[in-house]
Amino acid sequence: MNRHTPSCTAARWLLATLMIFYGATSMASSLRLADPSELVGHWQLQQAAEPRQSCALDLLQNAVLGAGADCLSTWIGEAALGWFPEPDGIAITGREGSKVIFFSRQQEGLYEARLKNDALIVLQRGTN
Repeated sequence: MNRHTPSCTAARWLLATLMIFYGATSMASSLRLADPSELVGHWQLQQAAEPRQSCALDLLQNAVLGAGADCLSTWIGEAALGWFPEPDGIAITGREGSKVIFFSRQQEGLYEARLKNDALIVLQRGTN
C-alpha cells in the first residue's frame, strides 16, 4: 500500500470542493440585485398561451402591489400583495410575506413565471 495515496485523495477532494465553492460564488456575484426604485412603475401581465388575457400591474414604491394585484391573484390562485427584487428576478409575496410566485428575468424589462398548471405568464415593463 502506498502511503501517499490518502493525501492524494484528500487533495483531490479539496480541489473539487474549492472549484465548486468558487464557481458558485462567482456565478452569484455576476447577478446584480436591482434597486427596488428601478422596478417601481407600470407593468403588463399576459398569459403567453392566451395573449388576449392580460392586465396591468403596478409595482409600488413601498414594496406592495397596486392596480392589477387582483388579476394576478386570480391567475395564481392566492393573494398577491407585495413584491421584492431578487438577483435573477422579481418575487411576488402573499399574506404572510412568503413568496407565492417568482418572475425570472429574461432581459431588461421582461420577466416570466410558470403557474402551477404550467401556463406561462409574462411580466413586461409598461409605459409610465
